[in-house]
Amino acid sequence: MTISRRGFLAGAAAGTAGLVVSFYVPGAARAAAMTPTPASPTPNAFLRIGSDDSVTVVLAHAEMGQGIWTGLAMLIAEELDCDWAKVRSEHAPAAPVYGFPGMGLQMTGGSSSTNGEFDRYRTVGATAKAMLLRAAAARWKTSPAKLTAQNGVIAFGGKTLRYGEVAAAAMALPPPKSVTLKEPKAWRLIGTAVRRLDTPEKITGRAQFGIDVAFPGLRTAVVLRPPAFGATLQSFDGSDALTIPGVEQVVKTANGVAVIAAHFWAAKLGRDAVRATWSTPEGGGVSTAALLASFRDLAEREGAVVATTGDLKPTLAGAARTLDATYEVPYLAHAPMEPLNCTVKIDGDRCEIWTGTQFPTVDQGAAAAILGTTPDKVTIHTPFLGGGFGRRGNPASDFVAEAVTVAKAAGVPVKVIWTREDDVRGGYYRPAYVHRVRVGVDAAGAPAAWHHVVVGQSILVGTPFEKFAVHNGVDATSVEGIADSPYLEHTAAKHVSLHSPRTPITVLWWRSVGHTHTAFAMESMIDELAHAAGQDPLAYRLALLAGKPRFARALETAAKEAGWSTPPPAGRARGLAVHEAFGSIVAEVAEVSIEDGRIKVHAVTAAVDCGTAVNPLGIEAQVQGAIAFGLTAALHGKLTIEGGAVVESNFHDYPMLRMFEMPAIRVHVLASDAPMGGIGEPATPPVAPAVANAVFALTRQRLRTLPLRLAPEAR
Repeated sequence: MTISRRGFLAGAAAGTAGLVVSFYVPGAARAAAMTPTPASPTPNAFLRIGSDDSVTVVLAHAEMGQGIWTGLAMLIAEELDCDWAKVRSEHAPAAPVYGFPGMGLQMTGGSSSTNGEFDRYRTVGATAKAMLLRAAAARWKTSPAKLTAQNGVIAFGGKTLRYGEVAAAAMALPPPKSVTLKEPKAWRLIGTAVRRLDTPEKITGRAQFGIDVAFPGLRTAVVLRPPAFGATLQSFDGSDALTIPGVEQVVKTANGVAVIAAHFWAAKLGRDAVRATWSTPEGGGVSTAALLASFRDLAEREGAVVATTGDLKPTLAGAARTLDATYEVPYLAHAPMEPLNCTVKIDGDRCEIWTGTQFPTVDQGAAAAILGTTPDKVTIHTPFLGGGFGRRGNPASDFVAEAVTVAKAAGVPVKVIWTREDDVRGGYYRPAYVHRVRVGVDAAGAPAAWHHVVVGQSILVGTPFEKFAVHNGVDATSVEGIADSPYLEHTAAKHVSLHSPRTPITVLWWRSVGHTHTAFAMESMIDELAHAAGQDPLAYRLALLAGKPRFARALETAAKEAGWSTPPPAGRARGLAVHEAFGSIVAEVAEVSIEDGRIKVHAVTAAVDCGTAVNPLGIEAQVQGAIAFGLTAALHGKLTIEGGAVVESNFHDYPMLRMFEMPAIRVHVLASDAPMGGIGEPATPPVAPAVANAVFALTRQRLRTLPLRLAPEAR
């Protein structure tokens, strides 16, 4: 994609642009490894300094609560030495120019935004500052080296210039070939607790989400989708729907029927009035009970080899003791606060789309294919996302493609809104998994042989990511956190294998991806080994993690701050877990009791090593949110499928963590010189095993299935 200076200024500068600096947005480590980066990647993001001193960062990533609206802007502001009060952010449109180098994919996910952009965003800030200084030096006829800049003001010999006063002149200068970035000791903004830039908009209601989009002529649509996986539409009658005031059209979609109306409630009532006939899924439809039974059977046999070292069978046979355990996790919905929605306006061969998306260029391509046009004629506006957790980053572009199909059939601008029931029953779930683990320990109780079979659907097979991350039948996301577990580095023999059965159930990544289930299995089994050896769970872990100082420090900090060495209050117990995900290590200690036969989590203490902490306040918020998200799954989350249909429908039977269930959470961000990791997801995996381990310490009941349920005798 070629963008001229004139074209960019006309389309994006919006009247106040004085200095525009292009820079590159590198891919996350995982994504960047997929394809080589070309020698000269296309510039794909921009910084604008306006004549009014405003500093606008155009982000190629979406703000969905993770704080990049602030964090990425901090990186530029640090090197730019601008007035932080004048900084603002905005979402970039969907275009190849904003894609990761070598991928052509514009995305938000994998906890990659801040660590993936750390050097690039700082570089553009430093580049802009150098150009501003040169412009000011030329005006004063002196050397840039004699000038100073701070808080958006350039000074020289008692004279000053605001950035906005020289921004236009700076723009005419060629950028420097290289810049020197500040040493960490010189940082003034990075590492400080900064309040989020998007908070005022959100607490005052000014923030615009996809569901808020409105303009003259816009209609609302609600779609009747297949009631079961594998069912297809045979026929429908929309005559009753058309009698409802406000309903204007009933049209067929790719997989169902859409009712278009003047407002949501009419569309919802109209959808309910449509009489449709659906085919019966093959074999009467899939059920989770039968699936999990088949998964357990598969777990008794070897799958595709993930990792193998040593001679497993004789090492197991010679072990001082063997322990066997099976861990299970269910299908889970993402259930973001803002249900899925997408607004589409078609004008000839051009199309405008407003939606909260994690995959804008993927969605852009899908829309273009449906309309028979080219992606450059599809404009995607990305408002704030009311939560995503992976659901709004679908390689199939399901909710966007559906909305484009509806608008095309209706011939009017349409906003398709999913109800909460549509969201829970609409597919694309975290897969269910079964882990079969057998460990042989030596005389000291340490693992000498580790046999691990994992069974669960692949989230990557059938997607464009398959060729990059599925090798020899192994989807890397299904087993991350097992074969590379630091606990197993010194195990004499280990064998990890994977079965990835195919089912009609559509699946997708979910906050922290494979770590959601691998951490539960690994940290639960390690805890079982510790208790079997008669050792303190913290001391046992530390012994296995000798030579892993980051893990040890995180564990020791969380344990100390939680009071691990002191007795818990009467009727309570503590459990702990530590796990690395997306380059960050998080240790958590949960304190629990049993109240009225239910598990009550009173407190969670977390220690986080994510490398450089750009905004500790933002990290604290992300860890708190990730723990709440993980507790929802640990205590409540479960989807049941019968006859191909999802039984649960809304928060009454697929509950979220409630306010009265929220524990006190304390977060300790550890100073670290390790490579920067992600932070949006890594705190989710440890909380379920930490709670389960605490329950065992309290009741001696080992809970190996999520959500955690006590046996009747313990209630």
